[in-house]
Amino acid sequence: MAGKPQSASSSASQHLGTPSDQELFDELCFYTLSLRDSEFLHQNAVDAFAAQHVNDDTKPIQAVFALIGLYLTIEKGFSGRQVQRAHMRLASQRKQWPKIVPNGRCATLSVKDVLNAEPGAPRDQAIRQWCAAVWETWESQRGQIVKLAREELDVR
Repeated sequence: MAGKPQSASSSASQHLGTPSDQELFDELCFYTLSLRDSEFLHQNAVDAFAAQHVNDDTKPIQAVFALIGLYLTIEKGFSGRQVQRAHMRLASQRKQWPKIVPNGRCATLSVKDVLNAEPGAPRDQAIRQWCAAVWETWESQRGQIVKLAREELDVR
């Protein structure tokens, strides 16, 4: 579904008493951090949220790391823990990152959809589906992200 990316907060939604995306994400973080799982699903949620909310003000490092994280998760089968390690490696190697231009596409799933899933296996699966849905919206940037992952992390 094409459209404008959702903003991290909306004064209109807050005025109506509807939680902002950021508030919903904070609630999801409480859940993912409480899992204390070896897979570290929290990292996947962080990357999906960040990639879904890239805008003109997003710092290049945030957008690039989120998209590399989704690429590694969805296409290379990395766990959240492995993605976290990749982020640490990236941060230690390079200080300048290319600007990622927002693509204007909206994923079919959002943090709200994830929270609507029952805690446990259904919600964990919803996080994985959300990651895939967000990554799909960035197809136009895939080549650039794959190239960065190859150059910086030697991911083939």
